[in-house]
Amino acid sequence: MIKVFNRWSALALTAFCLPLLAAGALAQMPPRLQNAPPPQLQDTQGTATLYLSAVFSGETKPIGEGLVWRVYADAPDGEDFKIMVKSQDASPSVTLPKGDYRIHAAYGFASATRRVSLTRDTVERLTIAAGGLRIRGAIGTNPIPPEKMTFSVFVPVGNNDEGRLVVEKARSGSVVRLPEGTYHVVSSYGDSNALMRADLKVENGKLTDATLNHRAATVTLKLVRAAGGEAFAGTAFSVLTPGGDVIREEIGAFPSFVLAEGEYVVIARHEGQVYTREFTVESGQDRDIEVVAR
Repeated sequence: MIKVFNRWSALALTAFCLPLLAAGALAQMPPRLQNAPPPQLQDTQGTATLYLSAVFSGETKPIGEGLVWRVYADAPDGEDFKIMVKSQDASPSVTLPKGDYRIHAAYGFASATRRVSLTRDTVERLTIAAGGLRIRGAIGTNPIPPEKMTFSVFVPVGNNDEGRLVVEKARSGSVVRLPEGTYHVVSSYGDSNALMRADLKVENGKLTDATLNHRAATVTLKLVRAAGGEAFAGTAFSVLTPGGDVIREEIGAFPSFVLAEGEYVVIARHEGQVYTREFTVESGQDRDIEVVAR
């Protein structure tokens, strides 16, 4: 009986010790192995998704292009905002840690901003009061090539049409997105004095498409020994108004540029000699202007 008792006691002791040994081995395992979740599982309890879109004022259809979104982490007064997300998608969705954020939607030079507390998946739709402005140019019925014309946009201030510059030297034919309002546009054909001005209204959710008719022409200057002769290289040309204001200065055999319609004087300097000629520019009439060295 004693042997039998000891055998069962040993079995019981072994059964009692095995859980303790297993617990001890588990305690000695690195924490990384003890607590690591299965690879396919992710903790998403601390994040939420922000679904963004924008509309024009008074509209319900989302803006489909031209938007730039930025989401900033909120910051105490006096501290810089940290950008968390930037997207050019029309309607992006972004997943962020829960917290406070500032949403900024830019549509060209127009924009809208909103503060949001992200505690769960959230839909935010911002309203932007903006439209588009596209400027083209023409000489009579002939369109001006886009690469030869630019336009600048100003916001009038008081009696000053060019009070504040908003857009500088935009390419002809491009669309500029602006807050709704009235703007002063200055169109430049070439890079001399061929300018046209207009006041144009940008309406919410619409494209203002305007063509400005310039009165100008391209002239090519030459200093020659006789009419129709070969041009002298290295000639310094100055183009002035009849009142003496300098419009353009160039050096070369035959410089070419655009001038507004009107009366001009050209001065040609070559090898210490000075020659002059008066000439007229008529809109749409491109021509060579020869100065004869006499």
